[in-house]
Order: sequence, then C-alpha cells, then structure tokens
Amino acid sequence: MRLPCFIFCLLLALPSGLAMADDKGAEAHQKIVDSGQVYDDPELQAYINRVGQALAANADDPGQKFTFTVLDSEIINAFAAPGGYIYISRGLLPFLDSEEELAGVLGHEIGHVTASHHGRRGRADITNKIVAVTAYILTGSSDVADASTMYGTELISGYGREMELEADQLGAEYMHKTGYDPQALLQVIGVLKDQEQFQRAQAKATGKPAGTYHGLYATHPRNDKRLQTVIRAAGELELDEYVESPEQPGEFRSHINGLVWGKSVQGQREENRYYHSKLAFTFEHPEGWTVKSGSQAVVASAADGSASLTITLRRRDNNASPESVLNGSARGDLQNGQALDQAGLKGYTAIARSAGVSKRLAVIDYNYTYLLEGEATDPAASDATLLQMIESFRPMHPKERQAGTPRYVQYLQVPRGATFASIAASIRIPNAESQLRLLNGMYPRGEPRTGDWIKVIR
Repeated sequence: MRLPCFIFCLLLALPSGLAMADDKGAEAHQKIVDSGQVYDDPELQAYINRVGQALAANADDPGQKFTFTVLDSEIINAFAAPGGYIYISRGLLPFLDSEEELAGVLGHEIGHVTASHHGRRGRADITNKIVAVTAYILTGSSDVADASTMYGTELISGYGREMELEADQLGAEYMHKTGYDPQALLQVIGVLKDQEQFQRAQAKATGKPAGTYHGLYATHPRNDKRLQTVIRAAGELELDEYVESPEQPGEFRSHINGLVWGKSVQGQREENRYYHSKLAFTFEHPEGWTVKSGSQAVVASAADGSASLTITLRRRDNNASPESVLNGSARGDLQNGQALDQAGLKGYTAIARSAGVSKRLAVIDYNYTYLLEGEATDPAASDATLLQMIESFRPMHPKERQAGTPRYVQYLQVPRGATFASIAASIRIPNAESQLRLLNGMYPRGEPRTGDWIKVIR
C-alpha cells in the first residue's frame, strides 16, 4: 500500500465568528457524509464515538458538543473542524495498538478545539481553500503533496509547535481524568515517527523526494523532552477520586480485526437496503425506516415507531436446525411456521404469541445464526412488511462489498519459528515485511515471539 503524506490535525479556519465557524463545520461534515466518505461499520463508529465522548466529558468546555467520525480513507490521518467535528481515518487505526493510543489521538484533537486554535490562527481568508484541500484529500484522488502544490504549503502546515504542545497538554489531562495513561501519547508519536522513517527509506530507494510532513506531531522529535514534561505533569494531576480505565480487555482488538486495509472502493448499493460490511449481510427495509447498529444488535425502525426489526446473532450449531433453534429460543406459542430458503441460506420463521402479544420471529443460518424479531403496535397490519424484510435477508454480493479483492487487518498468533519475513512471504502487498513491522511497532527491526498476537493483512 502506498501511504500518502500525513495530514494530521488539519483544522478548518474560522470564517468570521464562532457561530459562523460552527455552521461551516456542520456544512463540511454533511458534505463528507453525503460523499460516502464515512466508513461503513456502525459498531466501529459507535466505539470511536464512545471513547471520544468519554474524553470530551472531561474537557475544559463541557458545553461544547463533539461529533466523532471514522473516514473511509487509507491515509494516516486525524483532524478537527469547527463545531467540534473530529475525524480519524480508517488508515490510522491499524497502526495503533490500544484504546489508550486511540484516546491519545482523539484527546489531542479535542485539545485543539477547546483551545480555539482554529480561531487563534486568524486565517479567515483561506477557509474555503482549506475545505477544498480537505475534500481533495478525502476523495483519494491524490496526496497532500499535490494538494499543497495547488493551494500552498501554508494551508496544511499545522499550528506550530506551541499550539501542538498545548493540544498535547490538554489531551493528556483529558486522558488522565478519563482513566487513560497519558504516556500512550508518546507511543503514538513513535508510531508516526516510524512512518516518517519508512517514507524516507522508500523515497531514497526509488530516487524520489521524501516530501515534507505537515501535521500532528510534525514539530515533535521522537525524544521530545518538553512533551514528556507536559505528559508527566498531566499524569500527576490530583483527582478527587481514583478513575479506573474504561478500556475493556480485547475490545479494541475486536474492532480492528476485520478492518479494511488499503483502498476501499464501494460497490453498487441499492436505496432502502441496509449493508453490514463487517458481517457481510444485507436486507431491504421500507422507505423512511432507519437502521442503527450497535455491539449487541442491528435495529431497523419505522419513522413513527410503529414497528421494528431487531437482529442479533449467536454462534452456529451445525447440529441444530433453524426450526429447532427458533423453537428453543421463542417465548409463547408458535403459529404459521414456514421454512425459509433464500440466496442459499436456510431458515425458519413463525409468529409467536404470548400474553396477548404477537411477534414475527425468524432464524437464519449464515456465517452465524441470526435471530430476527419483529414487533409492531398493530402486528396484523405490519406482519407482511416484517416478513418481507426477513425474506430479503441475504449475503452481500462481492460487488456490494468492494471492487476487486478486498484485504483486511486480522490478528494472528505467531507460530513457532516464524519471523516477519516468513509471515510476509504469503502476503501479496508491496513492502509486506515493512508494513507488518509498522503495524506491530517493530520497525525497522525486531521479531515477534512465538505465541504473540500480531496484526497481519489477509
């Protein structure tokens, strides 16, 4: 994968006044959403938002609203816009190693917002140009070097060392108050400096200019004493009470496992159809319905709240038929049972009646066993719609997932005697060994230990 130049911490400048700046940020955010640049993984989006909101709750301006969004971009990037809009690219996430490191990136961006760095830069006249640069980069049409040629290096030059250090200080304080170790900020710097070193090595090998890095931590050397001082000071702040880290064991890994690697070209998508890219299923829903995905369930709901369809999953038991699973999990009497056979998937559906309440239930076997539960204020009137939604459930077509052969980040337990070179031999991407080392914090040297879990590309 060719990694473009970094553009961390690009913050849109104020047009004139805070209110107008917030409006500009909201407008830019909507354009990003409408352009399809938001990464299609509701569970990951919810996770990033939860971590960000926990940090924001301990920020200096509790009245400031924040919106956290994962962009579907391979560029290693994170930035903030007026109005509290904070973005982190899919391309950065696999190079982080923990929720604490993620919190370090988000906390830094929150610090830029709460310190009003966008206003202090005083560049109202270039707002539209910065917006254009941002859009140009997000489309993946080129890299930052091209953008800087078009609009001037000063547009993406970051804030300067003092503002960066202030954002670090604030971010470290927010981390400490939330229960994260501020030292993770130093680990993030190590990640980015390794990327810089790799880019320079690639440029030297190809005879091309290395380019210039503008953005997050650009002003920080790897062993930045001033940064170490502010981080240490943040970690020594006295709190009213002990705050336990909110990080749950294995949660960060679960969201990184299966993350798209490299370019992501969206395939053909139909309106009024929901696509779950991570689990690779899709289903139709009536116009006006909304679909929300969380860590526990996918819920499709009518706009007026009159009906809903909830989808949960469990591990498949190859010895249990969909009918037996439904009979074993349903409450009440089952009526009007019928087998489902759609797109090669086997299932079973029925109406369950209990205490005067009727629900449309279904079980479908795919990569997991999917349990579908339809509810309505008027079950008789809504049952046909719920059944139609259930019968539209199917695997996603390859063209709906990505054009070409998709690649994903996965975790691998290191076999006995394996090295990065031996593991990279089966991975068909440019500079596979270097990429594995970068992913696992062992660039340019070092080897994994037998039994360690490492990130690979499949």
